[in-house]
Parts: sequence; structure tokens; C-alpha cells
Amino acid sequence: MRVNIHEAKTRLSELLNRVESGEEIIIARAGTPIARLIPIRDKTAERVAGTAKGKVIIEKNFDEPLPESILGEYEG
Repeated sequence: MRVNIHEAKTRLSELLNRVESGEEIIIARAGTPIARLIPIRDKTAERVAGTAKGKVIIEKNFDEPLPESILGEYEG
């Protein structure tokens, strides 16, 4: 559902009830979407150790200083 700012202010309680039911509400200014009201999900997925095994590679020299050619890009 898309509503303009005035309508969102006027119907905020109703819109929040709809969001609680799982609906997404887009708020627009002059027809341009500027915000999204979405429900907050209470339960987040548990992180399980080892699920990235084989996907992340840490080289033996990962903590060595960067070469000067790269360091120069970061210094102002």
C-alpha cells in the first residue's frame, strides 16, 4: 500500500495496525516514495558456527602491513 504524508499522519494508527498484520506501507511525498513501514520480526535467525566453512579464506599474511602503493590510497 502507498500513502502520501498527509494521509499517513491522519491514519497512522490504522496503518500501524496493518503493518502489525504483516503489510508493508510506502509513504510518498509528491508521489515519490521516501519511507517504508515494515513489521519488526521478533525472532532473528540463530547464527550457526561453521556455516561459512570453505567460503572464507584467510591468507597467512592477512595481518601484515599493506604495501605502500595501497597505503597511499588511504592517506589524505
